[in-house]
Amino acid sequence: MEQNKKVEVTPENSINPKTGKPYRTHRESAPDPKTVRNDNNRGVKHVIAVMSGKGGVGKSLVTSMLAAQARRNGFKTAILDADITGPSIPKSFGITGKAMPSADGQSIIPCESQNGIKIMSMNLLMKDTDPVVWRGPIIASAVTEFWEKTTWGDTDYMFIDCPPGTGDVPLTIFQSLPVDGIVVVTSPQDLVSMIVEKAVKMAAMMNIPILGLVENMSYYVCPDCGKQHSIFGESHVDEAAEKHGIDAVAKLPINPQNASLVDAGRAEALDGEGLKEITEVIFG
Repeated sequence: MEQNKKVEVTPENSINPKTGKPYRTHRESAPDPKTVRNDNNRGVKHVIAVMSGKGGVGKSLVTSMLAAQARRNGFKTAILDADITGPSIPKSFGITGKAMPSADGQSIIPCESQNGIKIMSMNLLMKDTDPVVWRGPIIASAVTEFWEKTTWGDTDYMFIDCPPGTGDVPLTIFQSLPVDGIVVVTSPQDLVSMIVEKAVKMAAMMNIPILGLVENMSYYVCPDCGKQHSIFGESHVDEAAEKHGIDAVAKLPINPQNASLVDAGRAEALDGEGLKEITEVIFG
């Protein structure tokens, strides 16, 4: 056998070298999630997952911006915070209360932001500073519980803030929830192409389209001279998008105001103009 030969992983040729059989894809590994909706999530019309190949790239920020823009556009919006061990969405939206059980005790009532975005997160069930010391399978099952047991009601767009990487939780989300598309978040570093490629290959194996690619912290504009600086290196997002056939690309600058708004619990005031190409694809 030829050594070090690069094999492109696609749904057609993704063979497990140990068994000699194809990896199971999204449609083969679980029933189509769109056919197994229950009364609590039947009203959710569109599910968009926001993922990244690594942590620290601003995935939760992008999730918050997309949700805030959807609400401004008049859509009934929800966020499922699937980053169980590092939930940040409730604080970003200024939510201090806790999710409560329904009257019959069979479901969970999500919290709502000031402008009516429904939110479910582990931080809404426990103290903000309590760590979640769980193993992968238990964390993944918590995400499916959030989807199945939360009373989401009539929702036009749900955004799922996935944990970083391509492990148990993203796999569970893509196999068990009716995800319509994925937005990939990355940063302007040389390893961006590798990170994006991991996410693209996972999406292909799950038969879910990538709707757009967001490069966060792409540049910084000096407030004194107006010159644009590439603090974290030159952008590679356009090349990565072209390589993988992704049409919608957004480049978000380093903006201290965004951090201030999130820290103050005012994520709904985030300006989503930088994500215009992505939102046009999502909202039409």
